[in-house]
Amino acid sequence: MSDPTPRQESGYASESACMVANSTRREKDFDPRDTSAYTLIEAARYLKLPAATLRSWVVGRSYPKAKGVGQFHPLIRPPSRQPPVLSFWNLIEAHVLRSLRTEHGVSLQDLRKALAFAERNLKIKRLLLNEGLRTEAGQVLLEQYGRLINLSASGQLAMRRMFDEHLKRVTWGEFQVPIRLYPFLSSASETAARPIAIDPLIAFGRPIVVRRGVSTQAIADRIDAGETVDQLASDYGLEPAEIEEAVLYERAA
Repeated sequence: MSDPTPRQESGYASESACMVANSTRREKDFDPRDTSAYTLIEAARYLKLPAATLRSWVVGRSYPKAKGVGQFHPLIRPPSRQPPVLSFWNLIEAHVLRSLRTEHGVSLQDLRKALAFAERNLKIKRLLLNEGLRTEAGQVLLEQYGRLINLSASGQLAMRRMFDEHLKRVTWGEFQVPIRLYPFLSSASETAARPIAIDPLIAFGRPIVVRRGVSTQAIADRIDAGETVDQLASDYGLEPAEIEEAVLYERAA
């Protein structure tokens, strides 16, 4: 086979440069926090949410109309839709939406209207991921949502408290995007304790005991296999209470 001509060599060089550029662009665009990582069932379990509730936020929900059936569009858009597989940032969005659940239930239509109103007035895309939720942006969202569902003054105070408790469990990075979540230990838990974390850069984004980075699933599996709390505490260099918290988190309904 003959040696490549200068023109061919130039073509090879251009193609190679293009491949390198595309690879570099992909690496630059890749963010583990915004890539598919959690099935609906996993995400619901980690957030202590009913799977049906999370599904309605991610997939949408049908509702009866005078003529036929209507469809509420989803509030959360995962990177993978068929089947829906959520990213870490989707977990954050669902975690924030969880705080807006009230005894009246969550209206997808009213939530969508409140989010659209706040995003339009504040010029913020994906408001549920924005650190501004702790200040003006959060206040605008809550006030609009409260008006839409005719929430009483006392109800709005309770919702504000729940909202703030949820936001305290999110850590934002230097670019004001969520980088870590400290989920509640159980579906009804409001304790200030934060022994468990979900970090997309640790243990493939699975829940861990913060102090040692040990998977909560691994701890629960070993307990189910017959090992004792004290044995695991010694193995991992954790306190027995931390082992118990990991099991509580994994087994909470």
